[in-house]
Amino acid sequence: MVLDSGEVVMDQGTSVGSSRDLLEPGNRDAKPTAAKSRPPPKRSGVAEKKEKVSHNGLPAQTNSGQVAERRSSSSSASKVGATPRPPLRRPLSLEMTPRRLRGSQEQMADRRIVQPPWRSGSAAPSLPARSLTSPSLGAGGWMRRSESTCSVNYSLGLRASRGQMRPATSMPHIAKGTGSAALPASSRPCLLVALRPLNLEQEKQAFFQSDFTYEPQFEYAEPEPRSVLEKYREGSGLFLEQAVGIMECVLKKFGSYENFEEVTGGSVLPKSQVWAAVRKYLQKEGCVGEVVVRLSDELLSQAVMVVESCRPTLTINLAGARQHWLEGMLRHEIGTHYLRGVNNNLQPWASTEGRKQFGLKPANPTEEGLASLHSVLLRKQPYLWRAALLYYTVYHAASMSFSQLFGHIARFVQDPDVRWEYCLRAKRGQTDTSQPGCFSKDQVYLDGILRILRHRRNIDFKMLTSLGKVSFEDVERLRHLATLPRTRIPHFMRDQERYLQHLDHIVAMNELDDSSLQELLP
Repeated sequence: MVLDSGEVVMDQGTSVGSSRDLLEPGNRDAKPTAAKSRPPPKRSGVAEKKEKVSHNGLPAQTNSGQVAERRSSSSSASKVGATPRPPLRRPLSLEMTPRRLRGSQEQMADRRIVQPPWRSGSAAPSLPARSLTSPSLGAGGWMRRSESTCSVNYSLGLRASRGQMRPATSMPHIAKGTGSAALPASSRPCLLVALRPLNLEQEKQAFFQSDFTYEPQFEYAEPEPRSVLEKYREGSGLFLEQAVGIMECVLKKFGSYENFEEVTGGSVLPKSQVWAAVRKYLQKEGCVGEVVVRLSDELLSQAVMVVESCRPTLTINLAGARQHWLEGMLRHEIGTHYLRGVNNNLQPWASTEGRKQFGLKPANPTEEGLASLHSVLLRKQPYLWRAALLYYTVYHAASMSFSQLFGHIARFVQDPDVRWEYCLRAKRGQTDTSQPGCFSKDQVYLDGILRILRHRRNIDFKMLTSLGKVSFEDVERLRHLATLPRTRIPHFMRDQERYLQHLDHIVAMNELDDSSLQELLP
């Protein structure tokens, strides 16, 4: 649950008001009524000495009204023949209002109003129901979900209860718009969320207790239409050789995936460092205040981006937030999916009807291929391991049962929990996993990566990002139709020459052959 800033931000003006009441101008000018009615009694020398001490010490109980009283009493005493004494004066340092208390309460109120929206409580300005950075969830909305990292273990109740939220005072946050509303009860969840089995934990336990021989029997809250599952029923083997080659490169250098993860990923970061890294990245992209960020222990993948109540919301898996990989995930989700979505919303093809009108090709595999490249773009050892293993697992799931697939990929992954994750992703949508079959959507990452690398010398990557959710094949015919003012380019893409050098490094590190790619993709 996202905490409203109004619930957690304390009113700073009222917190300091009580401590400075005695220093307010109104309080200094007030005079006690009793001072006019009777003169003070004659003080002894001891009393005068104590009075001097009290006036030269901290004025905890003394105000300027009391000073005026003593002045009036001394003048009345002189009339009756008493020896006059000079009025006592406060030290100059005590006459000055401390800097942190300067200004009236009205000025302090004015300062609170102009604070940033994520710190200003009820004074936060409301956003329109649809804006550049917080699109609506209506038909044709441009940012449904970053499907590249959507976890099949992302429960529908996670948003309401299990996500661990940072208070709004320190979390990048978009003020809730007046037009935002909850999804109607009849709205179907995202495809990849709907394909999460209801009995996932029970079937996993049964599978592990059977020494990995049991075939899970999954149940779903609302089975997807057969047409949807048929669309992703066929696995491709076009890039199987490249997928195996990438994984063998990693095993040759590191011995095992587990060692590769530990050496290149670094340690898992504590929450405080995750928040700091996210905030720093949002500053790089100029997105502070635009994306709600939260942490969770529930995701199987690294992160997932959704739009909730008209606000882009990024949920990060704490277990996958590794020291050297976290920024790659942010480049994937925010630097690619989010910014391309913002740019897409400026274009005449932003709606479904607009895409049909301009005859646009599907955004994938370009969208996910580009995001996957950005995940590893700035790493010293940018291996495309995850995209390769997903491609390989889906291909073999088409001809194997769950348990057979689980044993088969042990060649590349030893950890049983990690193998379960990959097999689950490849078999999602199936009820009886003893039957051959796959959900081929996960092959889009390696497919998109290799197509982009094949044509990297001919792609205008800045224009590709500015045009929004389009295929690289449509760039040249759309560039003259686009609305380019106010489009945004991620910081790592602004120097295109350096960007291309990083892509060349990815090709070399994964031992990809340009001539082979040209043969596969003429």
